[in-house]
Amino acid sequence: MEPMTRGRIRIEPTAKRVRALLHGRVVADTTRALLVWEVPYYPTYYFPRDDVAVGLEPNGRTKRSPSRGDGVLYDVEGVADAALAYPDSPIEELRGHVRLEWSAMDAWFEEDEEVYVHPRDPYTRVDILPSSRWIRVEVDGVTVADSRAARILFETGLPPRYYLPKTDVRLDLLTPTDTRTRCPYKGEAEYWAVGGHADLAWSYRNPREESQRIAGLISFYNEKVDIYVDGVLQERPKTKFA
Repeated sequence: MEPMTRGRIRIEPTAKRVRALLHGRVVADTTRALLVWEVPYYPTYYFPRDDVAVGLEPNGRTKRSPSRGDGVLYDVEGVADAALAYPDSPIEELRGHVRLEWSAMDAWFEEDEEVYVHPRDPYTRVDILPSSRWIRVEVDGVTVADSRAARILFETGLPPRYYLPKTDVRLDLLTPTDTRTRCPYKGEAEYWAVGGHADLAWSYRNPREESQRIAGLISFYNEKVDIYVDGVLQERPKTKFA
């Protein structure tokens, strides 16, 4: 499918069946969803109005977008501002479509698989490769990991992440935190503080099927620690995680 670019956003139809659930019921179910890139990092779903199974209650609030026009906000099943539509958008493809607020829904499904955080971007690829390259991680001049058995995760738009066996990590220097995050490609991550720095390291205890190769391994933020690859200090990348 060829993406359509309108103004500063990209629009593309998807062949996936997409469902959103709220309060134990399906509020939208379609095989005609649009993927709309409103931000550079990932898309969101727009449903044809006919495929939204519940009433949308306009609440009098609006939202202006320079590219999409004047948006009308709706309450859904008592949840405020849970839906947004651009009935008179200058982008013709969006007229007659509704965006459900991702966080306002209880669950999302692509086909029969639950999806977290946001829709998976069809142009994002995750490759996980075993590597014998020598990886050493320093925090404040102290070596906290030293391994020749890394799994390197290459994800579109992000620096490579080095996932290391726990036996190659100084676990005595890591302190568990309460932080948990979710990734639509990898699953739920748990975090550790290192040397007084919060959430420098993370691991996926039970990653999604396509990311099983990193199960139980630990990775460190390239942006916040010193990583040596085959003895060469890597430049700290500048990303949204820096």
